[in-house]
Amino acid sequence: MPLVLYDTLTRRKVPFDPVVPGRAGIYFCGPTVYSEPHLGHARGPVVFDVLRRWLEHEGLAVRLVMNVTDVGHLTDDADDGEDKLARRAALERLEPMEVAEKYFWAYFEAMAKLHVRRPSVVPRATGHIVEQIELTKALLERGVAYEVDGSVYFDVSAWSAYGELSGRDPEEQVEGTRVEVRSEKRDPRDFALWKRAEKGHLMRWPSPWGLGFPGWHLECSVMSTKYLGDEFDVHGGGLDLVFPHHECELAQARAAGKPFARVWVHWNMLTLDGEKMSKSKGHVVELAALFERHDPTAVRFHLLRSHYRSLSDFADDALTSSIQGLRRLRAAYASWRAAGGRVPDVDPFGDARARFAAAMDDDLHTPEAIAVLFDVAREANRALETGDVATAAAAVALFEEFLHGVLGVPCEAGAAHDAELLGGVTDLVLEARQAARKQRDFSTADAIRDRLAELGIVVEDTTDGARWRREG
Repeated sequence: MPLVLYDTLTRRKVPFDPVVPGRAGIYFCGPTVYSEPHLGHARGPVVFDVLRRWLEHEGLAVRLVMNVTDVGHLTDDADDGEDKLARRAALERLEPMEVAEKYFWAYFEAMAKLHVRRPSVVPRATGHIVEQIELTKALLERGVAYEVDGSVYFDVSAWSAYGELSGRDPEEQVEGTRVEVRSEKRDPRDFALWKRAEKGHLMRWPSPWGLGFPGWHLECSVMSTKYLGDEFDVHGGGLDLVFPHHECELAQARAAGKPFARVWVHWNMLTLDGEKMSKSKGHVVELAALFERHDPTAVRFHLLRSHYRSLSDFADDALTSSIQGLRRLRAAYASWRAAGGRVPDVDPFGDARARFAAAMDDDLHTPEAIAVLFDVAREANRALETGDVATAAAAVALFEEFLHGVLGVPCEAGAAHDAELLGGVTDLVLEARQAARKQRDFSTADAIRDRLAELGIVVEDTTDGARWRREG
């Protein structure tokens, strides 16, 4: 069956029908590079990396574009507040572009550890100011925008289709702005295309309306169409971006005469121990810290064990289950390779291949695809027990093609396994230390802490228990 994807706009699964036969143009919203990458940054890139890999496996040439927001994304996610980069720059006493560079590379280092391939194009908002000004001018000329004292706003009342993506009614749209109505706006739903730079605003550019900076939504309409054309195949992002970000993107692009994206694909949120992650409340896991404890490819495997449109909880017991499952698959793969058999002329896993493909074609149902791999592992292990090395060799080929090639999870643990091993051993040691503390054997507890410190592992006692980190 052909690939079908759930389209947020039409609220149904639709066949993937590329604008240009044999080619796929995909855009998804990337990070605002103002802080360390965290777990919430991981799911979307992993999902779209798998989409890209599957399309390439099926013979398509893929151009994957992911933007980087380095200006214009305000702290209120609307039209007021501080620029997130500017605020971080003040905190760290750096130039805004220093902040952007620092966290840009931190983000891509984390993605590389997750085996997420670099996008074909990674445009930055600050590199496309001219194009954003031109789109603003076009919308003014078409009568769907207006200028007020150096700022330009999209006139929502002039675009009757506004709300089609999110399905919100006018009252909900007003509530969705999350800020009080600016007096210069004609309608509280109107959103900024270009903002005048107030005194002291660090990031500013000359424009026909004076010194200012682009609104957050403008960059994606500009950069997606610049690199993929006025009509392209897939636009993606987190479910929290449907409104207002993607709603505004769609409105301003189509109001400028661009057909824009054919399919809108949104991944659902991750929760942490049952609670919504919140950076402001400190309820978040930075990827660097997570990777000190666990093999990043096991984290990737865990993310793929839930469907991208489902709400997924990132809890220790669930992650442990995924780690153990991946270990079983890798151990099986290692035993098959060691058997040294040759792949038979007739593939014994034809049915499994068909089921894997059917799962992937059904809106990237990676949990079902992974279940097929476990079925293959059981069958190949049984075959190997009877001396059937040919079947084991066929399983090796299938795993390399699907587990590694499509799902992006290496079949062998490699050096990354060391981080997972260190995390497990350290947690066991800390459990012993906690047991000593409960027995009021503080000398033993302190000795364990001091010995860990000598080995470069710093232990911090908090109200939620002991936490550890590697020093240096």
